[in-house]
Amino acid sequence: MLDWYDAHARSLPWRVGPDERAKGVVADPYRVWLSEVMLQQTTVPHAAPYFHTFTTRWPTVSALAAARDEDVMAAWAGLGYYARARNLLACARAVARDHGGVFPNDEAGLLNLPGVGAYTAAAVAAIAFDRPANVVDGNVERVIARLYAVRTALPAAKAELKALASVLVGSDRPGDWAQALMDLGATVCRPKGPLCDQCPIAFACRARAEGAPETYPRRSPKAARPHRFGAAFLALRDGRVGLVQRPAKGLLGGMLGLPSTPWDNQPVNPTPSAPFIANWRPVGEIEYVFTHFSLTLEILEAPVPPGDHGLIWRPLEAAATSLPSVFLKALRAGL
Repeated sequence: MLDWYDAHARSLPWRVGPDERAKGVVADPYRVWLSEVMLQQTTVPHAAPYFHTFTTRWPTVSALAAARDEDVMAAWAGLGYYARARNLLACARAVARDHGGVFPNDEAGLLNLPGVGAYTAAAVAAIAFDRPANVVDGNVERVIARLYAVRTALPAAKAELKALASVLVGSDRPGDWAQALMDLGATVCRPKGPLCDQCPIAFACRARAEGAPETYPRRSPKAARPHRFGAAFLALRDGRVGLVQRPAKGLLGGMLGLPSTPWDNQPVNPTPSAPFIANWRPVGEIEYVFTHFSLTLEILEAPVPPGDHGLIWRPLEAAATSLPSVFLKALRAGL
């Protein structure tokens, strides 16, 4: 596996590759941690530009810790799962305040940081500090499930897969080992059309021996995703749009957004939630899918009477770069 990784490691903006490691280049824990937080529920191509923006604007954990909440939340807009951005700031500030801007170098210390769970602690310990840690993401789960032909379905199989993966962790380049497994799952042991003829451990793969690697990992049937309804209000004036800051906790917490009704299981009367009294008229509708529910959002517009109406007024171009995806889609549909 390590020989394969040395020859086929992906070039990623946050990674110190095997050639660099061999020359003594050491991974930056800040960049490793930041990338792992961004990659949770996010693909590499989508996360990479955000990583570049963050590391250019805030090149160290102390710089990020000193950033304004609203600046970080705006820079995160479009990455989704916005609780990660709040946890990102809390963790950065804890590292700066309690650890002198230096990340703890083992899993136990990392787990004490706010917002750092078992997976992130293991990934940072292994990749940044070369600690023998069991790093199991979705790619690794797939590799292990096929290697051992684990018939237990996910998510129930997670503990079993993690236990099997732990047997393979050793002291020989544990950071590269973790990344090798990830890369194998991402590029060779793919969900569909696995490239078994290019796999360095195909000789030991039980799922391949069975002739059906794509049937692993097994998955339990997904529950039906509930559907919700709501309305968003588009207030436009002189090239600016009226926004609100959402409550710090909850879905899209702390983010700027269009004023909206609550999102309920039945279509709602939008008038009580309007930011000001006016003749609101429907100008569009969008469908949006979150992890746990789908949403029909009606967009309404009205002439804006004098006054700010408790809204945060932003130029349209600036708003487009700071809104979460659901409100950006609603803004574009309304326009």
